[in-house]
Amino acid sequence: MGSSSNHHFSIHDHHDPYDQESDQAWDQVFEQATREYGRPRKEKKKKQYIERNREEGQERLFNDYFAEDATYPAHMFRRRFRMNKSLFLKIVDRLSTQTTFFSTRPDGLGRSSLTGLQKCTAAIRMLAYGCAADKNDEYLRIAQTTTLLCVENFVDEIISLYGKVSKKTHKNDLKRLLDVGEARGFPGMIGSIDCMHWEWKNCPAPWAGQYTRGSAKPTIVLEAVASHDLWIWHAFFGCPGTLNDINVLDRSPVFDDILQGRAPPVSYYVNGRKYKLAYYLTDGIYPKWATFMPTIKDPPDPKSSLYAAFQEHYRKDVERAFGVLQARFAIVKNPALFWDKEKVGKIMRACIILHNMIVEDERMDTLLSMYLNSSKEEEALHKWIIRSLRIWIQL
Repeated sequence: MGSSSNHHFSIHDHHDPYDQESDQAWDQVFEQATREYGRPRKEKKKKQYIERNREEGQERLFNDYFAEDATYPAHMFRRRFRMNKSLFLKIVDRLSTQTTFFSTRPDGLGRSSLTGLQKCTAAIRMLAYGCAADKNDEYLRIAQTTTLLCVENFVDEIISLYGKVSKKTHKNDLKRLLDVGEARGFPGMIGSIDCMHWEWKNCPAPWAGQYTRGSAKPTIVLEAVASHDLWIWHAFFGCPGTLNDINVLDRSPVFDDILQGRAPPVSYYVNGRKYKLAYYLTDGIYPKWATFMPTIKDPPDPKSSLYAAFQEHYRKDVERAFGVLQARFAIVKNPALFWDKEKVGKIMRACIILHNMIVEDERMDTLLSMYLNSSKEEEALHKWIIRSLRIWIQL
């Protein structure tokens, strides 16, 4: 029987050069890690604390605008805060009593926090001037991050507390719109409709193509219906800038109340015929529907020319509303710096709500001033225009 041979293998019998290089590399890594382990770690940079003396900012703000002998008069307050002092104080009082963020509370050291007056002033200044978040740091003693929080919370609370009131047109408002439309020679008119674009500077790159058209800058579309006194009673915001007015109208809820039977009944007469559907003044891009009344291009006769002149004049109400909204709140005129579309939409909605609150607050003052300052010649001219339009409608 043959003897079997035994083979003994040892790890040292084979010398692989790659194994040697690997061992050397690991040894170097281990030595380097061992050396760095013994070194002291770099200390993290601590956030620098700045004592802003917020009590001084509150005292300065109160003495400048809200004291009995305030430094700045009422017209300067109106220009800088975009509203009358009484309306602003109502907003501050409601936010301070019904919300947690704007209420004055003691901190952990028992020191009083920023007041609701300071926070609301910082928010309204940023909305009104469209400035940087640290613009009012020296005056109000509020840091940049706190100012941004003030704006975000202010916008949320304005929508939450006042958005439901301004969301729908009430029967009294509709009646007022119909009466004004009839007085201006357009019975059944409840406003003019149009769209505007708000540039979105920090639009996410994957969405840029969807929101860019023509100007090579991303924009978001606002559709609105405004009355003669610039009161915006319908607003639809959020469509990409590549859509035109017709595409936005297809997505708009402007006719939802009519389709769902929630709209108040409307009735008026033109040439002895009764109509039950109100209408809007529009430009030429809108479809030829019963609810839209466009102008007449190249009017063939004097009667058509008269209609086109007044229609194009009254149709500018919504464009004037856009201009006043952008002038009143520069943040919606300047490019939007927020990258979050939801925050951009909340800012636009809050600005529209504040705009309507200002219009409603100053409506009676404006009408009274116009009545007291109007001359007999202007009153006679106004009556002549209305009488001419009514005669034209009856033809």
